[in-house]
Amino acid sequence: MPTTVPRDEYPLAPQFSERDAEVLRFLGEEDLLGFTFEGLRRRLGTHSETLSRSLHRLEEKMILEKTPDGYHVTSEGRSAMGVGLLSSSTRPHAPAHRVAILRTLLPFGNASREATSGLKGRWFGPLRWLGYSEDERGTTMKWVTEDGAVQIDAVFSDGELVIEGNVKEGKDLADAIRASYQLVGHLSRFSLEGPEGRVAFYSLHN
Repeated sequence: MPTTVPRDEYPLAPQFSERDAEVLRFLGEEDLLGFTFEGLRRRLGTHSETLSRSLHRLEEKMILEKTPDGYHVTSEGRSAMGVGLLSSSTRPHAPAHRVAILRTLLPFGNASREATSGLKGRWFGPLRWLGYSEDERGTTMKWVTEDGAVQIDAVFSDGELVIEGNVKEGKDLADAIRASYQLVGHLSRFSLEGPEGRVAFYSLHN
């Protein structure tokens, strides 16, 4: 019988097709730890069957794992994207330019944790859930519009929320601004109620 390679002994340099590498580049650029199929399909503008096959191959390589709430990047996947195990032609590009739209002061306590927990996976307005990442700034929640032209990132750090827009070339920033205000309104309704939960926010764009 063929032997199964233990997960922690999986080869560190799997070969990736061009389509699989495109997915990996995006995951690396966004530092995504978890994401949904539909969010990724919209953001990449990829046909559903093509993306499904790529994700399946990445699962087989133990780069991704499918869970009830979407796909998670495994430790092997983070290593491949983070320490140069991809070839130079498949290594993630520099992060895309983002524009800060809103800055919000959050109440003290567990507001940030409660907000990220409550927002994860939610759809509202024109925004569809994409996924989340974590870095030195804090937790970033990501949404994308139906056509994939506008991505909204909500960065939760200590006592502050910064909302950034990533808009494809030729797309008006107005859609990103409107979506950002909808996100703040949604946030204030379900997690920041009461006098202690009031927030102050201001626009960084006129």
